[in-house]
Amino acid sequence: MGIPRCPKIMDRKGVIMKIDFGGMEEKRLSAFKGGKGDTIARMHVDEMGKIMYGRLEPGSSIGFHKHETNSEIIYILSGRADILYDEGTEEIAAGQCHYCPKGHSHSMRNHGHEDLVFFAVVPEQ
Repeated sequence: MGIPRCPKIMDRKGVIMKIDFGGMEEKRLSAFKGGKGDTIARMHVDEMGKIMYGRLEPGSSIGFHKHETNSEIIYILSGRADILYDEGTEEIAAGQCHYCPKGHSHSMRNHGHEDLVFFAVVPEQ
């Protein structure tokens, strides 16, 4: 699956309405949040939050962390993952969404044989 292409367009007040992830630099975040391997990400960050187009290679993970001041929504585009959430574990796959509300903890691990590709939205609250 390719990176979604859309131009970065702002409205009359300077608010970004579309984001071009394909035009962004890809960053490798080693051991992101204490996880294993690399999280490969293209991110839009502003005062309202973070939107990430991310990828985890097989065996890689995002470490277990708590959302103290925000929540997180993760939508899986391709692949499969284990989500560790507070005290439990759930499997998530393409077309499914994981929600971690403010005050809760989670982690994500790619246990499949292909890259896990996802969108994550972290609104500041």
